Amino acid sequence: QVQLVESGGGSVQAGGSLKLSCVVSGYTYNSYCMGWFRQAPGKEREGVAFIDSDGSTSGVDSVKGRFTISKDNAKNTLYLQMNSLKPEDTAMYYCALRTWKRYCSVPGGRTESADFVLWGQGTQVTVSS
Repeated sequence: QVQLVESGGGSVQAGGSLKLSCVVSGYTYNSYCMGWFRQAPGKEREGVAFIDSDGSTSGVDSVKGRFTISKDNAKNTLYLQMNSLKPEDTAMYYCALRTWKRYCSVPGGRTESADFVLWGQGTQVTVSS
């Protein structure tokens, strides 16, 4: 049984930093695409940043230069380092995994919510002005 468990959310002031973690258990294959999504109240869930099993990364324009996605294979952990946080970054953040690697990028990839079948429970990030 595959499980994804996020942690690291919290409340910070604008300009601050947070590092989210997502521990993956029960997934034994070498090919995958993983991503961080977020959902603010009243808004649709949106993809933020993605990484494939080869380590290729991408992110949406609104977080480029501020957020960095990474992974530690030895720890089976996905990270999202978030710097220069803005109030508009406030949302529930989710990590997600799909078992095929191709098109794991934004823009133009297969990185919509519906493309991912494995999800964590979410961790709240709140940024105050």
